[in-house]
Amino acid sequence: MRNRGFEFVAEYKDCGLPLPERKTAASAGYDIVAAGDALLPPGRVTLVPTGLKAYMQPDEYLGIHIRSGLAVKHVLSLANGQGIIDADYYDNPGNEGHILIAVINHGSEAVKIGRGERIAQGIFYKYLRADGDRAAASREGGLGSTGK
Repeated sequence: MRNRGFEFVAEYKDCGLPLPERKTAASAGYDIVAAGDALLPPGRVTLVPTGLKAYMQPDEYLGIHIRSGLAVKHVLSLANGQGIIDADYYDNPGNEGHILIAVINHGSEAVKIGRGERIAQGIFYKYLRADGDRAAASREGGLGSTGK
């Protein structure tokens, strides 16, 4: 039985990159690398592909956090503060659940991200539901598809 983990989307199946892993026994986050080179222009949001999708239990989500060293050295942040990858994003028909990292460059110069560079960390979280929650719809698309 699979509980939670990472796989590559079909396009990146044989990319030669590592699946996310924790570096120490006490690390909360799984290091996520860029699947290709990216140039982050100043003052702009850039979607950096990871080639990954994540599977988990229905009452869990994957939180995406920028690596602190990358944020401090290059004045970068995630465009939405923390990315939230829902359980039903996995294998969705819109993009197969491909995790894209939305990074904003707050600096005055472009920043180059190299293929294989660690850009984010993924942390699996459990969440609670409110009394009377009756959400029953299912996802019909990829990035930003809920609430349409």
